[in-house]
Amino acid sequence: MILIIDDDIAVRTSLLLLLKSDGFEAIGTPLPGEALSIIKKESPELILLDLNFSIDTSGAEGMLLLGSIKKINPAIPIILITGWGSIELAVKGMKLGANDFINKPWNNEHLLQSVRTLIDLQDKKAEHRTRKQLDSKYNFQHIIGEDPKMLDILETIGRVASTDASVLVMGESGTGKELIAEAIHQNSLRRNKPFIKINLGGISTSLFESEMFGHVRGAFTDARFDRVGRFEMANKGTIFLDEIGDLDASSQVKLLRVLQDRTYEVLGSSRTKTVDVRVVCATNKNLDEMVTRTTFREDLLYRINLITVYLPALRDRPKDIPLLVNFFIDNLKEIYNRPSLSIQNTAMKWLQNLPLPGNIRQLKNLVERSILVSKKDVLEIEDFRSQLELSPTKRGNLALPGVGAITLEEMEVEMIKRALEYHKNKIARAAKSLGLTRSALYRRLDKYQIPYDEAED
Repeated sequence: MILIIDDDIAVRTSLLLLLKSDGFEAIGTPLPGEALSIIKKESPELILLDLNFSIDTSGAEGMLLLGSIKKINPAIPIILITGWGSIELAVKGMKLGANDFINKPWNNEHLLQSVRTLIDLQDKKAEHRTRKQLDSKYNFQHIIGEDPKMLDILETIGRVASTDASVLVMGESGTGKELIAEAIHQNSLRRNKPFIKINLGGISTSLFESEMFGHVRGAFTDARFDRVGRFEMANKGTIFLDEIGDLDASSQVKLLRVLQDRTYEVLGSSRTKTVDVRVVCATNKNLDEMVTRTTFREDLLYRINLITVYLPALRDRPKDIPLLVNFFIDNLKEIYNRPSLSIQNTAMKWLQNLPLPGNIRQLKNLVERSILVSKKDVLEIEDFRSQLELSPTKRGNLALPGVGAITLEEMEVEMIKRALEYHKNKIARAAKSLGLTRSALYRRLDKYQIPYDEAED
């Protein structure tokens, strides 16, 4: 049973009809005292709570009621109903234990999606499974690891994948945040729909709206054709917003709007579009600290982190290093046609003791470089040490010039050329090695007029 607490009879009636039409049992009340009595007797599955009662618009009465509900039963999911102008009030409510907030006027499907998600999450209890048990139930084939911390993470994402809960994946660079996002999508009910990835750190403020929401021809000087935005591409599927901690203030507001209401406007058009999308975000930044410094919006943080997953650094799960190394070697055997490749036990133990600040990405690059350089079939400590000890300023065995001898632009051109050469003109791989999106690398190739003959990835 769902309980609606709102003093506006029109709001109560609309919500009752909406919920009952979707198969939910629901009751409503305008009175805080009566609401508390119902909660004590009935223990509802979920509560929809308006923060403003009667002529009081401060939200004080709603906050007081929220606190009383949490004292009676802290486990009941609560969705706050508020106007856009009262978002700050809703954030205070989230701090007091509310699970979500919906704006008036609400979108029916978005509200029902939130209700279903929170009820589904209540029904899914944690079970401590082995890796074998997890693999039999979920599709985690691209995630390597048997560390207890990783098993807990896989258990969590497996449980929440089938819901529409927003997920925030946090962790250092190179820990595999994108793989986790893909696993959430592949194990969801949206698996046969699009999975759209965007590196927000690679989108300039001026291009944000065009990239995310699309534009119509003539919307700005260079808009020669209509462009479909990423949210429209992701409709009915999952959108993965990587490096969300790099988003500037004005873009945060625009993103919050679409996540809040599931509506947006294409640049150059006044027509409002609706989107049905599951949102997964990732960052290596500490968003709580950024909220404290006012560089990240608190309301946006609450909108994206219904479920938060913290990926451990590779140095905190050293027993997974041999699994990863063997996985990389097995793949590279085929790529480089070296079927006899293996690694000495002493070399494996040496790798397990490395700090690896770049985590899985650094380990993968180290293994691949060592295989490329070494002619041996059995890799030893020295093969890895020689590649690890290469100074970052000596990539490709060419020392970078001193300060003042070359401009940053010239250095960037040189690094792009080296990456293209190393990855044999495979744009996606070159872009990833440079820490760029594919589109960002294309823009630089055009900007610097670097000739390339693109090979298939």
